[in-house]
Amino acid sequence: MTLHIYNTLTRQKEVFRPIIQGNINMYVCGVTVYDLCHIGHARVLVAFDVIARYLRSQGWNLNYVRNITDIDDKILNRADENAELYSVLTERMIDAMHEDERLLGILPPDMEPRATAYIDEIIAMVGVLIDKNHAYAAENGDVYYRVSSFSDYGKLSKRNPEDLLIDARIDMNLSKEDQRDFALWKSAKTEEVSWNSPWGSGRPGWHIECSAMSTCCLGATFDIHGGGPDLPFPHHENEIAQSEAATGEKYVNYWMHAGAVRVDDEKMSKSLGNFFTIKEVLKKYHPEIIRYFLLSSHYRSPINYSEKSLIEAKTGLERFYMTLRQFPDVQSLPLNDLKNRKYYKCFILAMNDDFNTREALAVMYDMIRQINTLAVTDKAEACLLVGELKTLGDIFGILDSNPEVFMQGGTIVDALDSISSSEIEALISERITAKKNHDFLDADRIREKLLAQGIVLEDSREGTSWRRG
Repeated sequence: MTLHIYNTLTRQKEVFRPIIQGNINMYVCGVTVYDLCHIGHARVLVAFDVIARYLRSQGWNLNYVRNITDIDDKILNRADENAELYSVLTERMIDAMHEDERLLGILPPDMEPRATAYIDEIIAMVGVLIDKNHAYAAENGDVYYRVSSFSDYGKLSKRNPEDLLIDARIDMNLSKEDQRDFALWKSAKTEEVSWNSPWGSGRPGWHIECSAMSTCCLGATFDIHGGGPDLPFPHHENEIAQSEAATGEKYVNYWMHAGAVRVDDEKMSKSLGNFFTIKEVLKKYHPEIIRYFLLSSHYRSPINYSEKSLIEAKTGLERFYMTLRQFPDVQSLPLNDLKNRKYYKCFILAMNDDFNTREALAVMYDMIRQINTLAVTDKAEACLLVGELKTLGDIFGILDSNPEVFMQGGTIVDALDSISSSEIEALISERITAKKNHDFLDADRIREKLLAQGIVLEDSREGTSWRRG
């Protein structure tokens, strides 16, 4: 079955063709860590977590990079408001983000670069753009990208550069040659955090951070770039212009964007009082309910967050757990045992159609109905089907709770059981064996199991190390 992905660049579904056979390099724009993560962040994080889990379950060798923006105007402004160092603020917010991810069952990316660790690479890319006449240093100490030098500007967002010029003239900046030009390097104000550069002390612009991090981690051209619904313009448009002008190569082959989250059919906004952090939602709802709610719509579709929607998600999950509690001893089946099974084929067909989780969940509902019928007529086949269902649940990061606890309305149980070093090493050995056997789902299961107990694995060329998170 062939994987198809909707490409924002072409506005159509395309057959996925990797640059290197069997391998996928994917970069997703992460969070700007000046505040707690909200439900909109959860939508993007869960969507690409499931995409990563699914790709690995199908044998792809995925290198998943998701950055952290840890220097930005919003960060500096919030640190000033709090009267704290920007680095103290970002560390606290990163810790909070990782906690949210752990509770929601979001597996860590393979790499999580921070902008402040790539300042030298950012400065080098800005220098290349200046040398190629795609950028210029202004009298105010800023460095701007020269939009008129890139003939394809607007190709992702389908915006007309001339129309952009009209809009840009509303807020005139006399330091710019062209009001469409955007900052690559911002000069620092007195006593403001800064780094030395050939153009004076300053800090990077937001857009150049992702261009430098993505190309350093994945190369000049890579397979997939993802992000939230607000990023095609200007962020990703500017990334394309910078990266392709600097490298002379096509930047990304497939662009993917998650849909927006609305709250009670209105745009989420603090001013409207309908802004919900992940932590606030987790106080009321089991994390699997939130995951299930987010997966119940196609990742590109807008989704409406409301109490009614979450109650419906809870009811939907309860249908699964009511069935699963009849089979407490049945475990997930190995993926290789599922290749010729009817429901698995239907699940794969749905997911290969641009990761259609809504249709895949419908397949899983069909399985529940069949299991309930077979529980009376053919217990052995029912058990096989339950094992198949749990394997599909593993791919989605759901159906892993204790059915009795879930059905009794249990919420978060943060059971970080003590685990010995020898037990950790044994599980790491199992994971290495699973990866050698191309059983990436089992490898991810082991990694997730350790993460749930506060153990973070770090893979490198030298092997796998671990630390208590």
